[in-house]
Amino acid sequence: MKFAIMGTGGIGGYYGGLLAQTGHDVTFIARGAHLQAIREKGLIVKSVHGDFTVFPARVTSDPSEVGSVDVILFTTKTYQTDGAAQMIKPMIGQNTVVVPLQNGIDSGERIGAVVGIEHMLGGTTWCSVAVEAPGVIGQYSQFRRIALGEFNGQTTPRLQAVYRALQSAGVTVEFSDNILKVLWTKFVFIAPVMLMGSLTRMTFGDYRDVPEARTVLTEAIKEVAALAQAKGVILEADVVAKTLAFIDSSEPGIKPSMQRDVESAKPSELESMIGAAVRLGVQYHVPTPVMRFAYAMLKPRELKAQHI
Repeated sequence: MKFAIMGTGGIGGYYGGLLAQTGHDVTFIARGAHLQAIREKGLIVKSVHGDFTVFPARVTSDPSEVGSVDVILFTTKTYQTDGAAQMIKPMIGQNTVVVPLQNGIDSGERIGAVVGIEHMLGGTTWCSVAVEAPGVIGQYSQFRRIALGEFNGQTTPRLQAVYRALQSAGVTVEFSDNILKVLWTKFVFIAPVMLMGSLTRMTFGDYRDVPEARTVLTEAIKEVAALAQAKGVILEADVVAKTLAFIDSSEPGIKPSMQRDVESAKPSELESMIGAAVRLGVQYHVPTPVMRFAYAMLKPRELKAQHI
């Protein structure tokens, strides 16, 4: 299959690299020093599952050079979504499928509003990964899982084709007939750990067994689960316990991507992670004291990072 990776950061670089290694036709969309390094030395991946290099790698900063593709993995930061959605339009053919693998809960709607919702598959991923240096991707977690689903719940040929391609690359892939539930189940996990990591600047293993920190983590998880319920998204009854168990079973050194951005004084996904929860709490009259506190503490840093 012909893939384009819109946003060759950690997630896009890693999954795109796996697909290229498996023999798929992959074009990476990148920019700046990252683009130049990939052109000169290839895409270097350092992974707990085994290191590899994609060289030569097909890479460009201009999606209009690529032409139409079968699948676009949309992996930009959430604050880049609207601009990047405009940029992928030249790569959209009649049967092109766009799969967002971003954090948050509204990427499909935002991208679909630009390119046509008929091109969208729902998607999300669990994988600890980051750009370590220009052209170098680090992947740290044993889990590298993707969930896919049509928004109408059907199992379609295009869904099966994307599933097979990713599975052939060694990724743990699953179908869902309720992708919205999956997106929210991940949000119940990712927003709280991004909050905890960004505030403490510590890894999972550093804070998850500290009673005071664990209490705050648990409250944050409960707040996001309550938001899902208020929106009418039915999650598993034991979603809080399962989320804590997943955090407990994860590698102790994991840092979420937002935390890495905060520590590097870069713009972060504060608005789509913590801010979104705060705004939904106001909209649905759901108390979110932990989220509100974290948002207030992190917002000054975010504003400063955006103007550096």
